[in-house]
Amino acid sequence: MPYVDRLNRICGFLDIEEQEHSGRFYRRYFVLDPGQGKLLWYMDNPQNLPKGAEPVGALNLSYISMVSDATKLRPKAEFCFVINAGMRKFYLQANDQQDLVEWISVLNNATKITVPKSGDGPAPPGGAELLGAAKQVSTKTEIIGGVPIITATQEQSEGHNGGDKRKPQSQLPYFLSRGAQEQIVKSGFCVKQGAMKTWKRRYFLLDENALSYFKSDLDREPLRMIPLKEIHKVQECKQSEPMMRDNLFELVTSYRTFYVQADSPEDMHSWIKAISGAIVAQRGPGRSSSSRVRCDGEFLTFTN
Repeated sequence: MPYVDRLNRICGFLDIEEQEHSGRFYRRYFVLDPGQGKLLWYMDNPQNLPKGAEPVGALNLSYISMVSDATKLRPKAEFCFVINAGMRKFYLQANDQQDLVEWISVLNNATKITVPKSGDGPAPPGGAELLGAAKQVSTKTEIIGGVPIITATQEQSEGHNGGDKRKPQSQLPYFLSRGAQEQIVKSGFCVKQGAMKTWKRRYFLLDENALSYFKSDLDREPLRMIPLKEIHKVQECKQSEPMMRDNLFELVTSYRTFYVQADSPEDMHSWIKAISGAIVAQRGPGRSSSSRVRCDGEFLTFTN
């Protein structure tokens, strides 16, 4: 779902058909910035990119005439909507029906707001009311129907790791057997802080006994496996402010605290709830009397 970040911008992941009529959609991180009067999209959340990383695409809000559901126009593209900008139509795919409705609403509302032509002045209020940053790549500017459109060059857009075609966020690694899939509680991509304080996107897999993370969803062996019995606490991270990270939660063990950033507030709470539930299920009701548990997805603490 789109959410408001700490800079009062509306953000979230969508899939976009970068080359018109190609039918090929790519996963991008979108930033709707009323202060700049632009809709920007990046290879990944700018918090996870090198400082000063440029967007791979940009569209002035003043060029948008209407945003609408495109399900009937693109029946093969699930949860599809279209941004009409002059003679160019941008087709995007949301994550689900609610995501589609919310993005259409915030984009249509944003085009009604009068914004400064430059980013010199302070950003106007409205982010919270509406619903509320890849490696640097070269871009090209095209004049289409009198509208300047800025996009990444096709070669770099397709060649970058973030340029893979649309993949379901909950897709399981291909090597898992049917029997193993039945034990999977939750899976998907998050960003994790490494031992050297660097942040990298990893594929997480939660089963009945452990939380594992892989370099990608195609890897056979995890980079690390954290047994659920070693996790003492899972909660939204209270230190996210100094880290300047949205949607951050922490896994506390006796030997290390793992910091994990989800793609949205909903995804963060979903991971917290899933991990908490898996720990409770593993330890069983017989152990709950000796533990302090709050199993509402916010935190879970054991004092064994």
